[in-house]
Amino acid sequence: MSVGFEDPGDAASAVLSAVIARVAALADRLGVPDAEVFDIAGLSVASGVTEPVVKALLTGRPAGEPDVQARFLQRLDLLRRTRLKTNGRRYTQQEIADGAGMSRQQAGALINGDRRPTMEHCDAIQRFFRVHAGFLTAEDPEALAGALQRTEQELLQKLAEREASAALDDPLERLLQDHGVRQIAWRAAQLPTDQHRDKVAEWLDMLLESVKRPES
Repeated sequence: MSVGFEDPGDAASAVLSAVIARVAALADRLGVPDAEVFDIAGLSVASGVTEPVVKALLTGRPAGEPDVQARFLQRLDLLRRTRLKTNGRRYTQQEIADGAGMSRQQAGALINGDRRPTMEHCDAIQRFFRVHAGFLTAEDPEALAGALQRTEQELLQKLAEREASAALDDPLERLLQDHGVRQIAWRAAQLPTDQHRDKVAEWLDMLLESVKRPES
């Protein structure tokens, strides 16, 4: 690595480590088993990264990064094995060619590794299989981080739903949620005198007392 420049691989690994830590913390908070959020097979399908490499990256171990051509072939093979037609069969070369807007000869050459893919080829195939941009090209740590970020969003949604449900069961939380502490404070700050603000504080004390949580 040149002095003064960051290795992109190091940056991707740092992002992955941070995402793993956040997902683990959210899973622990929600009581979701690690085996569920760090499911090796599921993450492999979601990211395109092979299962052994997923396992290595999750434990912080380095994993050999394939070159662009090998990565494309490995992930295209995974797509063909895991994104099947409604009848459970694989898409044929002709179907991939038609869906991606290329000739059968082009599709066959790409699938067999006889032709290096362009970004246009990758984009067309990704659209056909309905996977996110970069599925066929992102480096392994970046691809795995992306899959885990989607898991993180799902966990955050579950956390928000749980907290909203808890607020509905608690009069005090419901009061604060409905009116907004910041909004009350902002409105009180607009009052002209301390006497007026004291009246607001007195009213809030009375209101909070009326909905005080029962003693545990």
